[in-house]
Amino acid sequence: MTDEELESIAEKGNTFAETTAPKRLFVALRHASRFLHATLLALRPGFMKRLSVKHAKLRPTAYLDGIRGFAALLVYILHHELWSHDAQKADFKLENAWGYQGDYYVAAMPGIRNFFTGGHYAVSTFFVLSGYVLSTQPLALMNAGEYTKLGDKLASALFRRWLRLYLPIIVTTFMTLSLWHVFGILADFIPEPTYSAGIWKWYVDVKNFTFVFRTGGEPWLSYNAHTWSIPVEMKGSLLIYTTCNALSRCTQRARLLCQAVLIFYLLYIADGAHYAMFMTGMLLSDIDHIVASGSLPAWIMRMERLKSPFFHSLFLVSFYLGGAPSFDSDIQVLRDSPGWHTLSIFKPQAVFDYKWFYLFFASAFLVVSVPRISWLRRFFESCFCQYLGRISYMFYLIHGPILWTLGDRIYAAVGFSRESHAMRIPKWSNRLPIPAIGPFAMELNFFAAQCLLLPATLWVAEVATTLIDDNGIAFCVWLYRRMTGKRTQLSG
Repeated sequence: MTDEELESIAEKGNTFAETTAPKRLFVALRHASRFLHATLLALRPGFMKRLSVKHAKLRPTAYLDGIRGFAALLVYILHHELWSHDAQKADFKLENAWGYQGDYYVAAMPGIRNFFTGGHYAVSTFFVLSGYVLSTQPLALMNAGEYTKLGDKLASALFRRWLRLYLPIIVTTFMTLSLWHVFGILADFIPEPTYSAGIWKWYVDVKNFTFVFRTGGEPWLSYNAHTWSIPVEMKGSLLIYTTCNALSRCTQRARLLCQAVLIFYLLYIADGAHYAMFMTGMLLSDIDHIVASGSLPAWIMRMERLKSPFFHSLFLVSFYLGGAPSFDSDIQVLRDSPGWHTLSIFKPQAVFDYKWFYLFFASAFLVVSVPRISWLRRFFESCFCQYLGRISYMFYLIHGPILWTLGDRIYAAVGFSRESHAMRIPKWSNRLPIPAIGPFAMELNFFAAQCLLLPATLWVAEVATTLIDDNGIAFCVWLYRRMTGKRTQLSG
C-alpha cells in the first residue's frame, strides 16, 4: 500500500472520528433524556396527570377492579387505626361489637364500623374476587368447548401465578430490610446485627414463606406481617385452576352442583372458609356466564321485578355481616356481643375463627349484589376506585412498611404515643401536637396525619406498581414465552 493511500485512509479516519463523536454524544444524551423522562413519568403522582386526557372505555367487569381497590383502602384504614391507637387498646374497642361490655363508640356502630375496621371484610372480598376473575376465562372456554385453548390457558396461568404473587413481595421485603441496614430506618421487625446476617435471615424467611405446601411456621413474613393472605391466595389459585381442569368435561349442571358441594365441604366439614370464598367466586362467575347466555330458568326470569329490592336487601345483609366482631375467636365472645347472639347459633363446628364464616357470606353477597345495584356499580366504576384498583396489590404490600416508618413518626409527632417511641424515636414525640378532638378513632390529629400519610402511601404504591408490579407481570409473560417458544399474547 503506497504512502498516498495510507494518508488518504488516515484522513478519512480523522474525518469519521470528528463527525461521529458529536453524533455519539447526541445519541447518548438522547437516551439519557428518554430515561429521565420515563423516570419522571414513573414518579409522577396520578393526580398530576392531565384531567383532559380521556379514559379508555371501561370493561364490563371494571367494577371488580373498583371493589378490589376500595377493599385495599379499607385494609389501610384498619391498620392505621389500630397502630395509631395502640395505647388506647383500639383492637378491643373497635374490633368487638358495638356495645360489647358496655363500650359504645361511633366507629364501632353497625355499618359505620366497616369503614374503620373493615379490613377483614376486605380480605374475604379479595378471595371471592380472585375466584371470580381467575375462573372467568377458563369457564368461557369450557362453555365454548375449546378444550385445547383451555389447557393452554391453565398451563400459562399456573406457570405465572407463583411469580406474579411472590416477586413483588421478594422485592419489597428486601427493600424493607435494607432500610435499616443502609439508612438506619427500622420497620416493624427485629433486625440482625449485620447486613449480611440480615440478608441470610431474610433469605431463610422468604424461601420458607414462598413454599406453597409448607405446614408449619408463622403464616406471614417477619418483614411484613400483612403478607399472610398471599399464601392463601396462591393455594386458592391452585384450587380454582385444579377445579376448572377437573370439571372441564362435565355438563354445566353437573359443574354447578360440584362447585356447590365443594363450597359446602370447605365451609361446613373442613375448616376451609378462605377457600370456600374462592370457590364461591368461581360459582358466581359460572352463574354470570349463564345469565349472559340467556339460559336462566323461566321461573327466575319471571321474578325480574323483584330484582332491585332483593339485591338491595342482599347488600344490606352483606354490610351487616361484614362487621362481624374480630377481636377474639372465642365463640362465647360472639354470643355475648349485642346483635350477634342469634347469629352465633349458625356457626358450624368446622370453622375455628368464627369471623370468617360470617365474612364468607358478607363477601359473597357483596360481589353478587354490586353489579346489580346501579348506583353501587357506578361508585366502583368511578375514577377514584379504578385508580385504587390499578395500584391495589402494591398498595396492600407497601402500606405496612410506610406505616411502620414514616407513619410511626408522624403519629408520634401529632400526639399518638406508643411505648416504643421513648426508646426508638424520642425526638419525634409531640413535635407537632394537634388536639385529639372528636370521637374515638376519628380525632382531629388522626385526620391531620392522614393528610400526609395517605397521599404519600398512594404515591409510593403508584411508583411501585409501575417499577415493580408491571415489570414483574411483563417478566412472567416473557419467561413463559421463552420457556414455551410461543409469541402469542398472554392475558389473565
